[in-house]
Amino acid sequence: MIVMRIAVMAMVWCTALNVSAQVTGGDKVKPEDMVVDMNEPTMEPRVKVTRVLDKQGDSIQCVQLNRIYVYPAIAFKDEKQQQQYNQLVKNVKRVLPIAKEVNGIIIETYEYLQTLPDKKAKDQHMKKVEEAIKRQYSPRMKKLTFSQGKLLIKLIHRECNSSSYQLVQAFLGPVKAGFYQAFAWAFGASLTKKYDPKGKDRLTERVVLMVEAGQL
Repeated sequence: MIVMRIAVMAMVWCTALNVSAQVTGGDKVKPEDMVVDMNEPTMEPRVKVTRVLDKQGDSIQCVQLNRIYVYPAIAFKDEKQQQQYNQLVKNVKRVLPIAKEVNGIIIETYEYLQTLPDKKAKDQHMKKVEEAIKRQYSPRMKKLTFSQGKLLIKLIHRECNSSSYQLVQAFLGPVKAGFYQAFAWAFGASLTKKYDPKGKDRLTERVVLMVEAGQL
């Protein structure tokens, strides 16, 4: 229950009233329902087919593939450290698709809010959004562990270039942001956590890049 509430706080601002139809409709398997296979890629390599013009103006078809990342092998100190790495890979595979989903919905929600005539209409819409996200995402977030919920908060910052606290503040105001932050803090989490790909989250970034490229 605690994990679900923290994760919901991180996502409460990022959907629209028709989120079910946009995100959870159809037979698509949700990331948190996936059976994580450590030997299979979570995200399939993407192939982009396009055309370019040569100097003579002739059209030449070209294919653009995913980047391939090559890192030195990790020298684990012991079996426990290797298990921690394997758990990190599993957690990234489970929550990275959710973070990317959040980013897409934030953009759609922001664009929709720009069509509303005034602040009152926007506030009313966001109140309904808050109720809708709690109702629709709570069952999904219950399936995440506490560590996955905390990782999700960081990966949302990676995808959106803003902390969860900043996004809640922008969409729901400083009072709601302060309330959710205080609640998260009481259970050892923080919506202000930022992603540091060149520092303490360097190993996570390595895993994320390889998962995105379909290498993990």
